[in-house]
Amino acid sequence: MTEMLFRTEPYARECTARVVSAGPEGVVLDRTVFYAQGGGQPGDAGLLRWEGAEMPPGEMPPGEMPVTNAVKGENGTVLHVPAAGAPLPAPGAEVTAVLDWERRHRLMRMHTTLHLLCSLIPGAGVTGGQIGVEKSRLDFDLAEPPTKEWLSERLTALAAEDHAVGERWITEAELDENPNLVRTLSVKPPRGAGQVRLVRIGAEAAPVDLQPCGGTHVARTGEIGAVTVAKLENKGKQNRRVYVTLEG
Repeated sequence: MTEMLFRTEPYARECTARVVSAGPEGVVLDRTVFYAQGGGQPGDAGLLRWEGAEMPPGEMPPGEMPVTNAVKGENGTVLHVPAAGAPLPAPGAEVTAVLDWERRHRLMRMHTTLHLLCSLIPGAGVTGGQIGVEKSRLDFDLAEPPTKEWLSERLTALAAEDHAVGERWITEAELDENPNLVRTLSVKPPRGAGQVRLVRIGAEAAPVDLQPCGGTHVARTGEIGAVTVAKLENKGKQNRRVYVTLEG
């Protein structure tokens, strides 16, 4: 399995790692700061860099491999997908995995914003969603959403309140006893490990939002900045799509 450092160190921008395997489908490392695509959040991009000092002369010269995406591999691994024609590091080599940090941090801001959006539409199940660098969306099982103006104002105000964002783990049995914690109807929290990660915005005693999530988030909502609800779409009788954008 790949040790997924982004789960415990979401602000780590790079790490050293050992190459387990390498091929055109992707490079597997023993540890990584790259988030693997899932739950509506895109995989990270960046590069792998190596010096070549540990390899026999001529076998693997110094180089770097642009990473265009990170996706889930087999048996709990992360595949770092290379750009077309990029050189690959040799198995056993030590590399430095470097994130495109500006892109990652923006996705963290976006993801946290969608949690705040959930808090403003309580009781409505989330039927779909997608996190993007320029815009993100959530689909709600809802007859009539609030106005764009009201949502924009409240989202920006919640972000400016600079709520702390934290996490805790509960057992799958505890989640079964509290099914209202799950807002997503189309994507269920990952199960099978015995524990489920809860992401909390605000104080433990009275959270702004609390729900299972495996993605990356900012440490405080003040990092989000101003939020604009750009568009509301009717995607069916009980399906309303809400698009959000960020400044900066």
